[in-house]
Formats: sequence, C-alpha cells, structure tokens
Amino acid sequence: MTTSFPQATTGRPPVLIIGGGLVGASLAIALDAAGIEAVMVEAAAPRVGEQPSYDERNLALARATVNGLAAIGVWPHVAAQATPIRHIHVTRAGEFGSVRMDARQHGVDALGWTLPARELGAGLLRRLDECRHLKRLAPAKLEALESTPSGWRARIQTADGVIELDTPLLVGADGTASFVRDRLGIAAEHHDYQQTLFVCTVTPERDHANRAYERFSDDGPVALLPLSGRRCGLVLTVPREDADAVASLDDDGYIALAQQRFGWRLGRLSRPGRRHPYAIQRVAAKELIGPRAVLVGNAAQTVHPIGAQGFNLGLRDALTLAELVAGADDPGSEALLERYAARRAADREGTMAMSHGLVQLACLAQPLLGPLRSMAMLAFDRVPPLQRLMARRGMGFRSEPPRAVLERLP
Repeated sequence: MTTSFPQATTGRPPVLIIGGGLVGASLAIALDAAGIEAVMVEAAAPRVGEQPSYDERNLALARATVNGLAAIGVWPHVAAQATPIRHIHVTRAGEFGSVRMDARQHGVDALGWTLPARELGAGLLRRLDECRHLKRLAPAKLEALESTPSGWRARIQTADGVIELDTPLLVGADGTASFVRDRLGIAAEHHDYQQTLFVCTVTPERDHANRAYERFSDDGPVALLPLSGRRCGLVLTVPREDADAVASLDDDGYIALAQQRFGWRLGRLSRPGRRHPYAIQRVAAKELIGPRAVLVGNAAQTVHPIGAQGFNLGLRDALTLAELVAGADDPGSEALLERYAARRAADREGTMAMSHGLVQLACLAQPLLGPLRSMAMLAFDRVPPLQRLMARRGMGFRSEPPRAVLERLP
C-alpha cells in the first residue's frame, strides 16, 4: 500500500535529505535549528551500531568544524569525548625538514580536536532527538525519484509500507556510491589510489602532549592523533597489494610495522586496538547541483584521508546549504542552487587539489623531488606568512565559509 506523506506544518513541502550519515544528519540538524521543515531518509536504523559512518575512525575535526558543530547544538553532546590538538608535526620519511604548528602561535587554544566517529555519531543522534521540524524515516530506502514541475516525488520504502513524498529540494547526502547522484545523471571522476587505510588505537610510551603527527612515505601517510587517556589513534596507509598481509599480522607484527613506519618520537607503541581497513579512492561529482537538487558530503566529493579533510569539507557543504535555505522563500530555486555551487567552488576545489596533490608529491617514490619537498617543509615551518596561510586553511577557514563556522566557541 502506498500513502502520501503528511503535509508539513508550514503548508510547504519539506526539504528531502537522502542519507543520515555524519553530513546528512548535520544538515538535518542545521535546517531544524533554522526552523526549516525537512525529512531525512536513512537506510540504517537510528542506532550508533547500525550506521556505517559512525565507525571506528578517529576524526580530526578542524577548528571551523567544531565552531559549526557548536553553532547547531551538537558540540555540547560530544565535547567531553573530544581531545584538543594543540600542536601538529609533519615529516617525510628519509628527508630533512618538518612542519611544526603550535596553537598559541596562531592565537587559539586548539588547532582542532580529535573525536571518534562513533562518538560524533552518538552525539548527532542525541541532537536529532531534540529536533522539532524534522521527520526521520529510518530504516527506510529510497526506491524511485520522479521529476515534477515543482521539484521531485520520492518513493520511499519503510517498515510500515511505501510512502510518496513531494519536495522542492532534493539533497543527496547518500555517500560515495550515491543513488541520488546517479539518478540526477551527474557524472563523477573516479581515482583509485590502490591504497588501504588501517585505523586502530595504540598506547605510546611517552605522553602525546596533545600533538598530532603526520608522516609521509613512499607507501602512503601514517598519522598518530591524540586521544584521551594517553591513547592515540593510529592511521596507517599501505599499498593495496599488501593489505591482506597486513590484515593477517598479529598484534606484535602490526606494532612492529607501525613503529617502522612512524618512528620512535613517542617511544614504543603498544596495546593496539581492533584494526579496521578502508579502501581509499577519490570520487568527485562533475556538478554539485541539478534541477531542484544538490549533492553534499561524500556524494559530492570523496577525498583521500590525507590531511583529514573529508568530514570537515562535508560539514561546510551542509552548513552553507542550510544558511542559504534559511534565508530563501524557495529552497530549490535555480538562483539559490547556483549561489550554493559558487559559494562551495573554491573551498571544494582547493581542498580536493590539496589532498590529491599531497598524495602525488609527498607519498610517491620520486627521488628527484626529495630536496624540493624538504625545502617546502622548511619554508612552511619557518616563513610566518606561509604558516599562517596553511594554519588558517587547516583550521577550515577557506574562501567564503558558512557563517556558523565563524562563531567562536563558548
């Protein structure tokens, strides 16, 4: 049996968000905070253990991201689980030079914060429970989309049957393999890095002192992120052909590999937690918008995890869209969507170029580039204007950011 979705209390059809992961849920919350009626459709049940994106990754949240999460009321739900990043140290194996950043030198108490994705997911779910203008369909599946003169008609399978819903604005927040992107006919560029990322927690012999490390090598980057209780989040990238062998290592073997790749700056590493592998790819939609439709987060762009920009970039998508919709009479108008695409262009293209360029320049075997890489690191470390530029971009303040990320933390 098919039923029509109840009309929004404002008398206007709601914004329809497909996907309730980290970015989709953040968008739903931001729209709710602005008093915008919305419906969010998510395939997973509304529990942390059921949502694939609320996983074991340790997210490095840029300062702008934390400002944005505070502005939409999420940060109070997760702040106690977050660890401030007060220092950053970047090196390249086998080459001289490093980049060191200190929060105090840039006039802030922290450059960012580390937070497990599952903790952020739990905080998002708690904040979603507080929403007043949002309807959540989960678990539910988008089965079909039909274009209408005023927007889109969606056919959604729920536990209680099939629902048909009309919307003036369709938002694809449904991840890298986006059904919405395919239905809109938006092509995407794909690049497989032939790398696999392993994440887990470890305990270093020395106190991390709220310092985040990233070390580049021919085999890919390795990062150590500060966590509470003197633990660290280890992010280890390996060539795809080595992934099965790495996955089969016992704890001692895995620690030996991590130690060899990272070095001994924090002394001996020990007590590795459960390891989780992720294949790394780059997927970039060639367009961000379609007729009364828009892509955000991984549906718009999935980037290499180097530099930890994925969720940070996606949240700026969500908050920019919410800001524009909040001030509009028609959330799906062509003018609004074109404004959105223009607002996001420089940040999106710059961040994607940075992450892809770092992989190409810093993580591939190119001996002739070694001296140039070392000189570049020395310049970013010792030339104040260059470091200020890098710090500002690393903290998420690029081009024309959403107003929410400019708010200072309480």
